[in-house]
Amino acid sequence: MSTSNEIVISKTVAKEQNRLFNFIRKRVKSTLDAEDILQDVFYQLVRVSEDVNTIEKMSAWLFQVARNRITDLYRKKKSLNFSDMNNVATDDEGSLQFEAYIPDLNDLPDALLTREMVWEVLEEGLTEIPVEQRDVFTMHEFDDLSFKEIAELTGETVNTLISRKRYAILYLRKKLSELYNEILGE
Repeated sequence: MSTSNEIVISKTVAKEQNRLFNFIRKRVKSTLDAEDILQDVFYQLVRVSEDVNTIEKMSAWLFQVARNRITDLYRKKKSLNFSDMNNVATDDEGSLQFEAYIPDLNDLPDALLTREMVWEVLEEGLTEIPVEQRDVFTMHEFDDLSFKEIAELTGETVNTLISRKRYAILYLRKKLSELYNEILGE
C-alpha cells in the first residue's frame, strides 16, 4: 500500500468514523455488533487500498458496505433454541429479563426477505431520481446529517434541500407502494 493511499484511508477513517458508527448503531441491536460491523467496513477499505483512488464517493461506498454488513448480520442470526432457554438471563441487578425469551419476529425468514426486497426497491428508486434529490435524501436519512449541515456542504438553502428531499420521498413512497401491492397480491 502506498503512502498516499495510507493517508487517504487515515483521513477517511477519521472523517467518517462517528457518522458511520451512528448509522450502523441505529440499525443493529447492540453496540458490540455495531463496533464489529464498523471494524469490518474499515477492514474492507484497507483491503481495496490499492484501488482507493478509483472510489468516486468514498462516503457512499463506506455506507453501502455498512448496509451490506448489516444485512449479512441479520442473515447470520439464528433464532433462540428451546434447549438454550435453561440459561436464565439477568440484568445487572440480578432480575430476570423476560424479553430475553421473547422471539424477535423481525428475524424470521419472511421478514428478512421483505426487508431485503424493500432495500432493493429503495436502492433502485434512488438511482432513478435526480442526483440532487438522491444526495439530500442519503445525507439526511443514511448519513444522519441535518439540513443545516447539508446546506453548509452543498451551498444550497435549507428550503431547497427540504424541497428536494420531499420530491425524493414522494417518488420512493410510490416505488415502495408498488412493492407493497405486489406483496399483498393486489
